[in-house]
Amino acid sequence: MNRTIPILGICAAGSNAGKTTLITQLIPELAKRNIRTSVIKHAHHKFDIDHPGKDSYNIRESGAVQTLIASGKRWALMTEMTQTPDYSEEANLDELLAQLNQNYADLILVEGFKSAAIPKIEVYRTAMDTPLLAASVADIIAVASDVHLDLSVPTLDLNNISVIADFIMLKIIKPSL
Repeated sequence: MNRTIPILGICAAGSNAGKTTLITQLIPELAKRNIRTSVIKHAHHKFDIDHPGKDSYNIRESGAVQTLIASGKRWALMTEMTQTPDYSEEANLDELLAQLNQNYADLILVEGFKSAAIPKIEVYRTAMDTPLLAASVADIIAVASDVHLDLSVPTLDLNNISVIADFIMLKIIKPSL
């Protein structure tokens, strides 16, 4: 099967705006509509999903470039990337997208990667006192906010997940069918 899965970014000007919260609320709402969702999450820092003392950790730490851990329930692939010691080189979104199995999902949500050339919904909370990206970042197709904003793109009620899911169905899912 050779198909292209629609991709939607969820971005914000800074941390703690609620990107992950929005994604974790959207996934079950979209599942009610029979939309299977995969997610790529950007991290601005070094992170580890493995733990010292575990066999997989020891294998990776010994120098394995890729370590795939598998069971009957799930599998995870860890790949060591050659980057600068301060992790200033960003991950390549196209390479990450290529790692996802397109047979498993109907939509890919991408958290972060605000400069990527993909359609995006910006999460904006007035209490965060951060700039609004919609005026300066290309590809923002809507802003999910806790207040109504007068913008050239739609403002979606951040507290109404059903309305945001409706927007995604109309603007992202249906055009790709």
